[in-house]
Amino acid sequence: ICVSGTLRVAASATNLKLNLDIPHNQSGVTRTFLDLLAAGSTFVEGLVVGTQNVSGTWNIGAELCYPLNLTSHPAVAVKGVQILTHGAAFDRRYWDFAPGYSYVDSAVEHNWATLAYDRIGWGASDTPDPLNIVQFPLIIEICHALTSLLRAGKVGGMAFETVVGVGHSFGSFTTQAVTVNYPDDFDAVILTGYGTLVNGQLRGQTAFAASLNLAIANENQPYRFYDLPNGYLVPNTMVSNEFGFFYPPNYDPALLAQLEAEKYGLTWGEIFSSATAGGVTQDFEGPLAVVNGDHDLPECAGNCSYPTDQGELVKAALYPGVQEAKFRSLLVPESGHGINLHYGASAAYEWIMDFLQE
Repeated sequence: ICVSGTLRVAASATNLKLNLDIPHNQSGVTRTFLDLLAAGSTFVEGLVVGTQNVSGTWNIGAELCYPLNLTSHPAVAVKGVQILTHGAAFDRRYWDFAPGYSYVDSAVEHNWATLAYDRIGWGASDTPDPLNIVQFPLIIEICHALTSLLRAGKVGGMAFETVVGVGHSFGSFTTQAVTVNYPDDFDAVILTGYGTLVNGQLRGQTAFAASLNLAIANENQPYRFYDLPNGYLVPNTMVSNEFGFFYPPNYDPALLAQLEAEKYGLTWGEIFSSATAGGVTQDFEGPLAVVNGDHDLPECAGNCSYPTDQGELVKAALYPGVQEAKFRSLLVPESGHGINLHYGASAAYEWIMDFLQE
């Protein structure tokens, strides 16, 4: 049972003030990334020139789903709610992408409710200034605000005592940051497509950024993004999406074609504020699981078991307060960064539901 629509979410944040002129054409975008990714680059020096307060009430596209047996057993049917935060190139449909690949279906079959929502800037959510507004500090505050609404019974009329934070990629950055800023928000956390930083970067960050070959959204798919300013970017081609999110041939080619047709992306503000998201927290002590495709490009440079399971490093690096007995890591075989679009997705979902059951 699902209900979709738009939620009005009040949120305030201290965003970065960035010294950047948004490129006005594709050559400018390409030049910016070449300068950013160059060996010995000093591009980011002087980029942040201060902070700025951002406040508003934002329209956030969302879908709330309940187990089918809710009406017959309303007092006992729902274990809690999982708040699902997607990453770059997707909207909330990442969690319910196609029949047989739906994380939402798996969750509700195990008596969890889910709230999948669109990051601000994408899907059915508001599309404000892509440099100054759509940044991680605000994205994190919106996730926190949605969690508070769920606990207060202001989404769908049911107050949830148990809330699990689930993220993918940028959505995992967001979820992890909420555990740092608001350690009591989530009773458990599932981070998918997530790894630790090496010298301030993801292991495969440069290769991933280059592979996406990001393009101005309103030029790449003008029939969908004609009204977006130039600071909204999307992966350039189907090959860009395949390189960044898939591991051939362990997926249905129809899903790659669907992603290209329905793709979303990221903003300059998200790119340059991502380093502000999250960090070490002593205060979150709940169950924690990290799930990666074993060939994840951005998080692991294509090999999540080299030199050891990269997901296993997350607890020691970021969650010293989580007991070993409450932590698990999974590498999904023959899968890339977009785990949910691979043949191994359903097995990964079952593993997550079993972990939460424990």
